[in-house]
Amino acid sequence: MLTLETATRRFTEKFSESAQLTVAGRGVIPGGYSRTSFNFGPHAVFVTGGDGAYIDTVDGHRLLDLNNNFTVNILGHGDSVISDALIAAIPSGASFGNPVTEEAELAQILIDRIASIDMVQFSCSASESILSAVRVARAYTGRTKIAKFEGGYHGFTDPVSISGHPHDAAEYGSDDSPLPVADSAGIPAAVVEQVVILTQNDMVGTERILREHGSDLACVILELESGAGGHVVLRKEFVQMIRRVTAELGILFVLDETMNLRGAYNGMQSLYEVAGDLTVMGKIIGGGLPLGAVGGKAEIMQVMADGTVPISGTHHGHRLALVAGIACMRALDEDAYDRLNTMAARILSEVGEWTAARKSPFTIYGGGYSSLAYAYRTEPGLTVETQRDLWRNVDADKTQTFSLELANRGFFPVARGEISLSLAMTDDDITSFIEAVKEIVIEMES
Repeated sequence: MLTLETATRRFTEKFSESAQLTVAGRGVIPGGYSRTSFNFGPHAVFVTGGDGAYIDTVDGHRLLDLNNNFTVNILGHGDSVISDALIAAIPSGASFGNPVTEEAELAQILIDRIASIDMVQFSCSASESILSAVRVARAYTGRTKIAKFEGGYHGFTDPVSISGHPHDAAEYGSDDSPLPVADSAGIPAAVVEQVVILTQNDMVGTERILREHGSDLACVILELESGAGGHVVLRKEFVQMIRRVTAELGILFVLDETMNLRGAYNGMQSLYEVAGDLTVMGKIIGGGLPLGAVGGKAEIMQVMADGTVPISGTHHGHRLALVAGIACMRALDEDAYDRLNTMAARILSEVGEWTAARKSPFTIYGGGYSSLAYAYRTEPGLTVETQRDLWRNVDADKTQTFSLELANRGFFPVARGEISLSLAMTDDDITSFIEAVKEIVIEMES
């Protein structure tokens, strides 16, 4: 039987050069590298480059990239559309203290895609744009508190680093009355007190909490399908209830489409038939370069235009990120989305039918778009409808075993249990992944 101990030993042997670089890096970088989220069991896997759907590691291995920089590289690595656009732009200068025409061009693309957006303001990351959205919401409403969902990850900044990665402990409160808890040391208690926590897919509890705190809430921030906090798909009727109640109470409805923008050409909010007051974007909109954005209704965005909320950073609207973003978003036409979602649907159906037939507790799940989750459940049939289901219904050791073994066999997922597809992948790549899934599950359950 394939165990966590066996998979870990094979991983450390296969990626021994990465282990050595991690140790060396710890002398100059806390943890060995600046994104500890790249830890893959004992350490990260270092790369020398990428080509199409694959990455090459310092250890001499080529892996099918099912991480894609946490959903960023939707076209794959070294895509000529983005590379050619950057090569053409670089000779005339990379960074200016002046606005460039590409900013309005990309803004218009996003406005044309997402019906709820009239205006867009750019930053260097979605984390920054979440900060912008919170400040705008507070200024526009005159209220201070914000609401977010337990397990919702919206960047590492203080206002939203609350109850993003909870666990089964009394300090997090009950299922229907979750409590805010800081995700990190260094976050003042006064910040935590300004955050109201909600439970995903809890119709009654969420409406009750929103109404209890309605007069104090500037906004509710949510992902329609959560990413880093664990893939939880919100039910359509649940989201529409939140939209209705927030509109009634004057609370801004902030949709974080940083990852969800992968889900549909017009944004995932189009699938739910809701309109955000503000929408936060990132990842794919920069074509692999650092870029974030917040967009929304002109009336709300006006607080930035009139100077009520001044937001400006040295690299906001960076030319090269805009150039890459324009190229990427133009390449992502409706046919591209159809192809990505077709690949995802194939994985869900083929693996789902196979695991159901053998009554396996392993599952690949999600809303059916090109970012999916996988997990070993504690028993077959259990689902993940809230963040708390992740710690109650998922076997973390077996899920980690599966992740390590994917890497051992030439596939690089997000170690916590996610895969992200790219347009560079072929049908054969999807077939090989599905076959690897079956082989690992058989070995783990034999």
